[in-house]
Amino acid sequence: MSANPKAAARDAADMQQLLELNAEYIRAVQESDVARFEEMLASDFLCTNFDGSFVDRAQFLKQTAAPVRISGLRALDVEVRILGDFAIVHGRTAYAKPDGTPGGGRYTDIYARRQGRWQAIAAHVTRS
Repeated sequence: MSANPKAAARDAADMQQLLELNAEYIRAVQESDVARFEEMLASDFLCTNFDGSFVDRAQFLKQTAAPVRISGLRALDVEVRILGDFAIVHGRTAYAKPDGTPGGGRYTDIYARRQGRWQAIAAHVTRS
């Protein structure tokens, strides 16, 4: 048990919030939910896509608006590391490709606590 109950409660609340943001991020990708990403992404958000391209927030929102061709996207093996006002989320994805064959990948999302709330500041995605 933590020596500081308030700190332990804050850490638990942060962990829960980051897990929920991770789930929302995955859902927003699957559903092309630009509005949700506008809420979640910091103004200086940057992303390395699975094809190696590097996009800023505006470009990410534009590419997110296009309907995705995969289905059943889900996150697996999610690990959250909280480092003060920063957090790193590692995970694995599984989904069905347009032809029905299984697909997957890995991702790393970085969050920063800004003005009292967690915002995604960076993402890196791979596909296998």
